[in-house]
Amino acid sequence: MSSTPSADVERISELARVHGVRIAVVESLTSGGLAHTIGAGEEASTWFAGGIVAYLTDVKQNLLKMTPGVDPCSAECAQQLAGGGLALFNADVCVATTGVGGPDTEGGHEPGTVYLGWATGDGVGHLRLQLEGDPDTVLTATIAAACRLVRVRTEELGRSEQSE
Repeated sequence: MSSTPSADVERISELARVHGVRIAVVESLTSGGLAHTIGAGEEASTWFAGGIVAYLTDVKQNLLKMTPGVDPCSAECAQQLAGGGLALFNADVCVATTGVGGPDTEGGHEPGTVYLGWATGDGVGHLRLQLEGDPDTVLTATIAAACRLVRVRTEELGRSEQSE
């Protein structure tokens, strides 16, 4: 079942307000596009803690506690960025984007290689995507996938709150 970013953001907004969930994002690949999309949610000023755009390795290491030597296009990087953002924003859910938008290969990674990291109080994880298309298409698809991931993690927090 596929959803649109706007439908995901509508659901994120509803769940965050009902359950008091704080959302944050960290972006390397999407250059603020994810924060722009999430921040358009209803009453975002009550649940969207914020976002960080971090391209340079030293910023990722100093601000978000990424371990030196970690491949910037990897599952490990995505997870560390999400964990760093979770702590930085005192959030309940943080999703991070990193990868190669294209059109050229970078660091041995093909264009369209994307990692989405997520972090909650219960742990961290990642999704790997291999997207096709020009850089704009890759970025648009990454933002859509990241919105779905935020929605899924927010729904999980809402369900766990209801079961307590």
